[in-house]
Amino acid sequence: MIVVFFVVSFLMYCLYNLIPSDPARNQLEAMRQSLKPEQYQAMYKQLRLEMGLDDPVVVRYARWMGLIPDMKGAFNGLLEGNLGYSLFFKKQIAEVIVNPMKTTIFMNIFATILALGITIPLGIYCAVHKGSRFDNFTMVFTIIGYSIPVYIIALIFVFLFAVLLRIFPVSGMGTPGATYTGFRKYLDMLYYLSLPLIVSTFGSLGGMTRYVRAAMIDALSMDHIKTARAKGVKEKTVIYSHAWRNALLPVITIIIGWFLGIFSGSVIIENTFSINGMGSLYIKALNAHDYDLALAMQMFYCVVSLVGALIMDLSYSFVDPRVRVDK
Repeated sequence: MIVVFFVVSFLMYCLYNLIPSDPARNQLEAMRQSLKPEQYQAMYKQLRLEMGLDDPVVVRYARWMGLIPDMKGAFNGLLEGNLGYSLFFKKQIAEVIVNPMKTTIFMNIFATILALGITIPLGIYCAVHKGSRFDNFTMVFTIIGYSIPVYIIALIFVFLFAVLLRIFPVSGMGTPGATYTGFRKYLDMLYYLSLPLIVSTFGSLGGMTRYVRAAMIDALSMDHIKTARAKGVKEKTVIYSHAWRNALLPVITIIIGWFLGIFSGSVIIENTFSINGMGSLYIKALNAHDYDLALAMQMFYCVVSLVGALIMDLSYSFVDPRVRVDK
């Protein structure tokens, strides 16, 4: 994990530095009209020197990571907990991402719980009743839902629930001008996030349902399941105790991946419904050429992915005793 972290961080840092942008020039752009050309050029050279932009990329990476002292002689990089400074928001990146992350976590926890609560029972039922009319209808329905891009689903749901039926608002995170507090504020935000939650859940149903169904069909075809049924074990015990435990091993990867996705946010959904989350913040950082903010968010996703891979590996031993390492 440590090796992968440093390799990915170095590659991401190099990629962002290849983008044709100059942080020093961007910072002085607002002062350009009030300065003489020679003054502007002198300040520009001085700022590049202070920011260390003329150093080799390896040295700048080590300074950004906190492996060597910065221009002031202190270790103040990513490893020390300093995510950097946002030139667009004019404050520390750690302060910028707090509220968007809260929104993304709040929204995606609901979407993940709803999706898992629907897809797991639905996938198990379709696997047990393989070939039935309900199973065939569900498979056709999930293929359609899996094939349609999420932004098309969002537009269709906006037209249905916001334009025709007028049940939910089109965008935003709260009633404009409202001064709600406490639980009333929470309900108001949940009302505005209902349509994005429905879209996010609906977009996840197809792939997860088919995944659970395929894993359960494979588990139900194993010899020990046939033996359990031959012994007269109750069908519910066979399905939920024996078969589901075996089917859970491949399914757990995508389940944990979903739960870890609560930190990343959905770029498409958050921008479609004007939600201040991590996905929309990332697009905003790229559009504003705030690459320090975008790079810090990418590294956060990298850490989440690495930790998620470790959690997946450890979770296998709880699901299947055969993969446990004996002392």
